[in-house]
Amino acid sequence: MLRSNGRCVFVLVVTFACSVLASSQVLSSQTDASEPAAPGSSPAAFVYVSAAKGSGYEVSAYSAAVSGELTPVSGSPFPANANYLAVNSKYLFGSNGIDIYSFSIASDGALTEAASVNARNYNEDECGGPENLFVDRTGTTLYDPDLLGNICANNAYQAFSIDSSSGALTYLGSVIASPAFNTPLNFIGNNVFGYSSDCYRDEPGIFGYERSSGGELTETTVAAQVPKAPEGDFYCPYLSSADSTDHVAIPVMPMSTSTLQQDGASQIAVYTADSSGNLTTTSTAANMEKTAVNSVTDIRISPGGKLIAVAGTSGLQIFHFNGANPVTQFTGLLTTEEVDHIAWGGVGHLYAISASAGQLMVFTVTSTTAAQAAGSPYAIGSPQNIAVLEK
Repeated sequence: MLRSNGRCVFVLVVTFACSVLASSQVLSSQTDASEPAAPGSSPAAFVYVSAAKGSGYEVSAYSAAVSGELTPVSGSPFPANANYLAVNSKYLFGSNGIDIYSFSIASDGALTEAASVNARNYNEDECGGPENLFVDRTGTTLYDPDLLGNICANNAYQAFSIDSSSGALTYLGSVIASPAFNTPLNFIGNNVFGYSSDCYRDEPGIFGYERSSGGELTETTVAAQVPKAPEGDFYCPYLSSADSTDHVAIPVMPMSTSTLQQDGASQIAVYTADSSGNLTTTSTAANMEKTAVNSVTDIRISPGGKLIAVAGTSGLQIFHFNGANPVTQFTGLLTTEEVDHIAWGGVGHLYAISASAGQLMVFTVTSTTAAQAAGSPYAIGSPQNIAVLEK
């Protein structure tokens, strides 16, 4: 759920000190997005964008070349009643806020509905429903932050196992949370601890969950302090992103304690997690970088963990991501259009959608430059969400 345009966000980074880390996420290659691969096999990725269509939705599919140029997949847009999107190596998942659909992905990127489940049926009195989707690092479990939870109050995280041969989803259970917990979790490299943050009723909160080997979630008591803001302000966290080792980025904003309004630019902090998932930080108001995106709407660490993209109501910006050390400046605003959602590709590309501008943008990113790729931006009416499958 996006915050109002008046919100500004600070980015928090977490380092996890576990000695044994899981293999890299199935959706992220080991090649950093700042190091484009040499031309070779095509496509480099399939890009899926949901868009409003009448009283429902449809999904546009694109084949992405190594250059970043997009070509519509044959049959696109597909009549998929899906707003929220997530993807693993074989299936695209989409939800309309009640049902969750599994779509098999053909070799050319085309979609075919393979299975569906009514997620609301698992809630008491059939209330609420999914308001986002995300997968774990192995792509074997699908989760949704469920509006109103299973007691028609607060929110919850539902978990579904994914049948790799059919795409069918099997309900594993849900974890009751609170009204504050309605954002996707991001799992660190061990695929055990997932984090996010929110500022429900202007109360800062960083929260974490532990994932079992079977995919079920358990809420943990995370010891995490939001950095102290300048006199007269407090920091308000929102969202998260994780790399393939032990770092997590969490947006927050400076807020005036007297007016409860945004009181400065979004910033970026760095945290460290111990083997129990607790978070510590050396970040301060003075050493955290500021962004130019105004209110943050999305953040994503690049597949190789060297860059972090921050989207917001005033545009899109990329920073150097330095693990446990403070992030450093890289680009200014790459666009001044409001950007709602972003996703990295594994060969030096960053994808962004803007509902207000009706655009899908593609940026080619190297270790020293970032600019829109050939053909970008692409017109698309009322884009809602984006998912990228690296090839």
